[in-house]
Amino acid sequence: MLAGDMLRRSAERFPFKTAVIWEDQTITYEDLNRTANKLANALISTGIKKGEKVAMLCRNRLEYAVVFFGVARSGAVLVNVSTLYSPDELAFVLEKADVTTLIYESLFKDKVEGVKGQPPLLSRYVSIGGDTDDTDLADFYAAGDESYPDIELKPEDPFCMTYTGGTTGRPKGVLCSHLNRYITAHTVAMEEALDERDVIGMVTPLFHVAALNIMFQPAVLVGATSVFLTKWSPDAFAQMVRQNRMTAAFMVPTQIAMVVSDPGFDAGAYESWRKVSFAGAPMPDWVQKEMMRLLPNVAMTQIYGQSEMGVLTSLRAWYLQDKLGSIGRQAYNVDIALIDTEGHPVPRGQIGEVASRGNNVMLEYYNEPEQTAAFWRNGWAVTGDLAVMDEDGFITLVDRAKDMIISGGENVYPKEIENAIYELDAVAECAVFGIPDDKWGEIPIAYVLLKSAASLTEEEIVDHCARRLARFKRPRQVKFVENFPKTPIGKIQKNLLRDKYWQGKEKKI
Repeated sequence: MLAGDMLRRSAERFPFKTAVIWEDQTITYEDLNRTANKLANALISTGIKKGEKVAMLCRNRLEYAVVFFGVARSGAVLVNVSTLYSPDELAFVLEKADVTTLIYESLFKDKVEGVKGQPPLLSRYVSIGGDTDDTDLADFYAAGDESYPDIELKPEDPFCMTYTGGTTGRPKGVLCSHLNRYITAHTVAMEEALDERDVIGMVTPLFHVAALNIMFQPAVLVGATSVFLTKWSPDAFAQMVRQNRMTAAFMVPTQIAMVVSDPGFDAGAYESWRKVSFAGAPMPDWVQKEMMRLLPNVAMTQIYGQSEMGVLTSLRAWYLQDKLGSIGRQAYNVDIALIDTEGHPVPRGQIGEVASRGNNVMLEYYNEPEQTAAFWRNGWAVTGDLAVMDEDGFITLVDRAKDMIISGGENVYPKEIENAIYELDAVAECAVFGIPDDKWGEIPIAYVLLKSAASLTEEEIVDHCARRLARFKRPRQVKFVENFPKTPIGKIQKNLLRDKYWQGKEKKI
């Protein structure tokens, strides 16, 4: 199954059914299918070759669906770019991914202008929404043929790439095949019991694997209607549900918390809502209880997975109370195990690292052979998360092998923040880690040791990070210290700094 086939089959089954709703615009499956073909053929006619990288910098809007399937059918590889990137981060990803074409929303034209001329292979720019000097997307594909592109593609061919923050301080490109993403789409459709009657809300950014692969692709696979929300707020979400009779959504716990704690909460607005899956951060107990109390007809499903492997486990609604704290059982279509340091499965009840193998696992970290090799252990792809499995097959995470912070559903890697802080000449050493926060789940805090006689303020450090990093990565607090606790080999013991913040709190990963 190719990514483009998901749309083609639904267009054949439901040609006149609404595929996507965005604000006051709609498009049917037949029209989306035809427009995706036009874009694919336009890309091919301009010289785009199989495997070439086409990047997309755009908020949730109708054109995202066109670009997603158009690029897939052209044989190119779609590189999903975060709209939250700073200009430096954007330039880095575009160059590292070998992007030759950038399709971007005109809202970000200043950011794009700031990187033009930097990525050496990037030579073609296409804009969405006008008001730029670059070719408009609609004009670009206007002359494209409406027939399905005549290009040979296999399920194992590369299809899309998402950059995920790296523990070394720079993002890595997760390169996935058509088959990888089809497996994830089918897994979610099965786990969530989605079908063509569903109206599914895309309320997290489509440049994230979560929204794109956990909701949009499954929606297209089954012929459901997708509703794109550009800017999140509890009021906008409530209006979206009410106006479109929305039945399902994927959300991060921070969003669910905002819904149930909204002073203007009106249960009547959510009358049609029946399913919500969540992942990306811990779900506080109070949020889960409030959701069950205020909206008892909305079935919650917890999902666990990674960009590299798709969905690995799910905890269905009827288990949420009895298996509180668990990430659920192995999901459909995937093979997972808890393994030891040698790559051998451990017995149930013993701690091991969550690992997976099969067609759900990515092809590679793009142009990162050492990172890719380290990702595998005795035929298993490793997650970096340690867990234990009970006799019923339910898995509970016990620690994170990586130091990743999850803040409001966004992955934040301390090393990346530390690298930015180390750019300041006055800094001798620093350590960044996550501390609990009622709104965001976790927020980054920086501990900084200055060089002798050096002077630096918290505001100067935060301002520097603001210029170098996306907003959600910036340290919310800076603490100055005179020394760091260290191991015998000189490594900073972050656990000794972090533990005091987590006393009396349960860190569910």
